[in-house]
Amino acid sequence: MPAFTVCVAQMNIKDGDPRKNWATMQALTEEAARRGAELVVFPELWDSGYMLEKAKEFASPLASGLFAQVAALARTQKLFILGSMLEKRGVGVYNSMAIFSPQAGILGVYRKVHLFEPMGESQYLLAGEAPLSVDLPWGTLGCAICYDLRFPELFRRYFIDGAKLIVVPAEWPQARIQHWRALLQARAIENQAFVIGCNRVGEYNGTRFGGHSMIIDPWGELVAEAGSEEMLLTVRINTDLVSEVQQRLPVLNDRRPDVYGL
Repeated sequence: MPAFTVCVAQMNIKDGDPRKNWATMQALTEEAARRGAELVVFPELWDSGYMLEKAKEFASPLASGLFAQVAALARTQKLFILGSMLEKRGVGVYNSMAIFSPQAGILGVYRKVHLFEPMGESQYLLAGEAPLSVDLPWGTLGCAICYDLRFPELFRRYFIDGAKLIVVPAEWPQARIQHWRALLQARAIENQAFVIGCNRVGEYNGTRFGGHSMIIDPWGELVAEAGSEEMLLTVRINTDLVSEVQQRLPVLNDRRPDVYGL
């Protein structure tokens, strides 16, 4: 079933207030279900925002806490849920995007590979060590988080893996919103896949976050784009377009990994 409805939940995250963020996230998920969505995407660290000095306090293991609550929500609302959260793993904390299935719980977990030094992420978080591709009913999904968008090598891995969708939850600042728009479009064109970028809105510690969540198709065309306020962007897409684009322009066949080693 290549066609499906996705909701992109552009949230106004309340930094350091997981309880309030959870209430907002539940309400947006319930509205997405009412709209007939089969997938809803939330921003990076929708649970806590950028109050990373309290990361160990806010984080929970995959099998409990907020992760368990989201898994239950996916079951009751009968949709897939994506978006990154603080994961406690051993003695460390990761910025993790779990793939919540309505039938099977957590299908996989992507942990942010590239930590953003200007926001001091490495002081509080551990970096992930692997990409993640997951098979969903509409095709293979590739995962990235915010700053990962600046590293095309990760996205090329998903192209080689046959990804039809790449999801990018983010907390991208308003000051560099043109980079956000250009890079999302570039990753869609380069890798001939739908790219779904979900950015937060609001402000924290003098940084205003830019919104403009969007969906780009495999031709690089803008399918839908949000503004700069909290909203739920709802779109129906058909992943058969990925195969059509790749047949018309078979870039994958012309790669020369023997030359550039990737």
